[in-house]
Amino acid sequence: MKQRGFTIIELFALILLIFVIGIVFWTQKNNIETAARDDKRKTAINAMYYGLEEVYYPAKKSYPKTLTESTLPSVDPAVFKDPKSAKLGQANSDYSYEGKGCTNDACKSYTLRARLENEADFVKDSRNN
Repeated sequence: MKQRGFTIIELFALILLIFVIGIVFWTQKNNIETAARDDKRKTAINAMYYGLEEVYYPAKKSYPKTLTESTLPSVDPAVFKDPKSAKLGQANSDYSYEGKGCTNDACKSYTLRARLENEADFVKDSRNN
């Protein structure tokens, strides 16, 4: 008599294969999401950097002491929020701006920084030091 169905070993192998595929999928999904958040941070810092260098500095011949949406209106306001929705300048923000060599509200240079999850910090320094 011929029996139909799977043996216990075949079922165990199938469950193990599905489990391994699930782990690989979950790991890759998390890596892709982390890379996307880091790319968003880099894009935001680049947008602020080019706004400062191409719009703000040519008009004022200096850099701002603090960076806000009102000091840099040429940049989309959404750029000033990190992926966690913390604004630039807040204690828990992934973005930071540091004006250097400041007199009143005019600075000679600056450093823009983004804390990344998978890489070292992404840093942009002013062209005019």
